[in-house]
Amino acid sequence: MSSKTGVRVFNFFIRRSAISCLSVVLLSTTVPGSPIFAQDAQQKVDIDWAKTVIVSKSTPTLQVVTNPMLNPGSPIHDGAFSALKSLGADYVRYVPWLPYPKIAVAELEPPTKEKTSWDFTYIDPVTKDFLAATDGHSTIVNFSTIPAWMFKTDTPVKYPDDPNQVFWDYTKGTELRDPSGKELGDYFGRLVSWYTKGGFTDENGKRHESGNHYKIPYWEVLNEVDFEHNTTPEDYTKRYDAIVEGIHKVSPDTKFMGIALAMAGGNPKYYEYFLNPKNHKAGIPLDFISFHFYASPAMDETLDGWQHSFFNQAEGFLATTRFILAIRDRLSPTTKTDTDELGVILPTDGVEIRASKAMPDHIPHRYWNAAGALYGFLFVELSKLGVDVIGESQLVGYPSQFPSVSMIDYNNGKPNARYWVLKLIKDNFHPGDKLVGNKEQKDGSSDVMVQGFITPRGKKVLLINKTNTEKTMKVGSDLENAALLTVDEATGDDEPRSGKVDGGEVKMAPFAVTVLSAH
Repeated sequence: MSSKTGVRVFNFFIRRSAISCLSVVLLSTTVPGSPIFAQDAQQKVDIDWAKTVIVSKSTPTLQVVTNPMLNPGSPIHDGAFSALKSLGADYVRYVPWLPYPKIAVAELEPPTKEKTSWDFTYIDPVTKDFLAATDGHSTIVNFSTIPAWMFKTDTPVKYPDDPNQVFWDYTKGTELRDPSGKELGDYFGRLVSWYTKGGFTDENGKRHESGNHYKIPYWEVLNEVDFEHNTTPEDYTKRYDAIVEGIHKVSPDTKFMGIALAMAGGNPKYYEYFLNPKNHKAGIPLDFISFHFYASPAMDETLDGWQHSFFNQAEGFLATTRFILAIRDRLSPTTKTDTDELGVILPTDGVEIRASKAMPDHIPHRYWNAAGALYGFLFVELSKLGVDVIGESQLVGYPSQFPSVSMIDYNNGKPNARYWVLKLIKDNFHPGDKLVGNKEQKDGSSDVMVQGFITPRGKKVLLINKTNTEKTMKVGSDLENAALLTVDEATGDDEPRSGKVDGGEVKMAPFAVTVLSAH
């Protein structure tokens, strides 16, 4: 990795952390009269079943990002795709992206009159495994990387011959060589045609046959454009329109998702400009917008610090989400929302990326529970805001490639606690459920999130311990014999532990996530 790349990746983490820390500062002011000295009082599970907060329209899901550990033959390939299939989630996001150009870009060299470079050799295996594992469920496909030759650069971008060699410098240039966007739209049209129409005709009139006839219900247009190519809101909107036009010609039933911002609150003009229909060509749909959040703790924090920074930064993201939704409601109220990358990026991930090598595994086992608890917390709060799709990031990471975001244990190929929290939520809570309120408590703390749901299968309560200490919850008579399912440190890489409420109390290990089901 070049020193320039190292600086760019380092700045990526700094920028994420800076905005997250600003959120903490803005939200950490103590309100007079708040029970800051009541943290040890026992918290009660006291649900007001008659008080509906919102009828959910939220779907929990995840994203799958391509990397060599998802390639056929990888030691965790089978376990990862088996877990994805078993989950049975809708709106699963699939992202072939920039660090592996041969796995992400189907035409790596500019076409000439003599030949083209279309090649799906390294792209098809993982893509087909993904589509097989999600068969019967809706998917969001996002080939997020534009061929580098489409941009004006001083010299051609050189990429590794080895498809599995990581390369962080692929996305160079800011201006398209074809400012009309036609070349860009045609590329994505041919790419989609490869998967939906059995093949395509290239720039020289030659037919390329694939035999593929998949359906692509949703296509997300590019990824984290606030970082890649220094894309302005105006340029992104033009590129979105060009790509949508190119894809619609070959897949007219596909719906589209836009923006996919890394820094959700970094520049509100993205939302102001993109969501204004006047800035788009006639007939261009604005079906969805998407944006991301990762908690980013400081390097010297431990679990005792993470219990605060994860959730404080999440509160800042929720505040940002409210502003985004207000802009959406004003400019394009029918546009839906997808928070399709939610998770934690530990600062040690950045150290590995800058070094371009894996370090000894340093992540404590309980971290996976803390990160799982964070997703559960965000699922509840984003559901209350009416967010349509709530996506956890990501199926597979591993040392040198964002290990802290993985939902698969990269040592044994089994789903980890982050996966099991998602599955616990996905299996128990669905659009159409009623989220209900809690009865007012005069004392106690909010160390454990308590959220009641009225579902077609009865009354359920989601409990999330946001702390690095054990908590005991007192339940009311309506839940004294409730069945429970729990993900905590003791369950490890195994499925949730079943049991029932004993003695009117529920003991919760640090960062435990539990679902109570009333009889």
